[in-house]
Amino acid sequence: DHLHHHLERLMPWPAGLAVYLTLIALPGYAATVEPKLTLLWALVGLLSYTVLIAIGRRPFSKDLGLESLGVARTDRGFIEIDGSFRTTVPNIYAIGDVVDGPMLAHKGSEEGIAVAEIISGGSPHINYAAIPTVVYTSPEASGVGLTEEACKNYGLPIKTGTVPMKANSRARCTGEDEGLVKVIAHAENDRLLGLHILCAQASEMIGEGVAAIEKGATISDLMVMSHAHPTFTEAIHEAALD
Repeated sequence: DHLHHHLERLMPWPAGLAVYLTLIALPGYAATVEPKLTLLWALVGLLSYTVLIAIGRRPFSKDLGLESLGVARTDRGFIEIDGSFRTTVPNIYAIGDVVDGPMLAHKGSEEGIAVAEIISGGSPHINYAAIPTVVYTSPEASGVGLTEEACKNYGLPIKTGTVPMKANSRARCTGEDEGLVKVIAHAENDRLLGLHILCAQASEMIGEGVAAIEKGATISDLMVMSHAHPTFTEAIHEAALD
């Protein structure tokens, strides 16, 4: 378990790289957990030939000749568009990573389909609240809809349900019982507002939350849906029951 650690440094190792991590003192544990330096290679036999360090992403919009066409960009480098993906040049559209919003391949794909429909005379709609995000770490992290913090910022009355993956039979059987599932619903109308998952199969599980939010499902809907046992996805059902 190397959650709640900061990467301190990478050092050459005869067989690859040694990764040094510092444990973060968590709220409620600050008095008992001392930051310590841990050699990950020695603990779990990590053998690494390549290390990917991601510190952020920017839109690739420079040196494309946009200025000569009259296509405007924001201060952050994103191409300016209206509600129909049109740039400042009406017959030029922009989608995906070069426009504002999460830099996700599936988000760009949905926008591409929408633009094709607009050009052909249609009036498509993209529900950005139902577009999931996934972090392909170990364990994986995924989410769709609003976070609890966002709900509070919007002043929405909410109720939440959480279940640890250690309570999930399939996760216990496969030895992948790290993580949790959290559901967020409107406290008054029961509508599902967000689903957030941290576990080995988070990327595969989040689709259920996407469908539920897209269709305006409620926590009660998730509670009465039958889930096969044992599966990772039944953790969503258990969180709804919490």
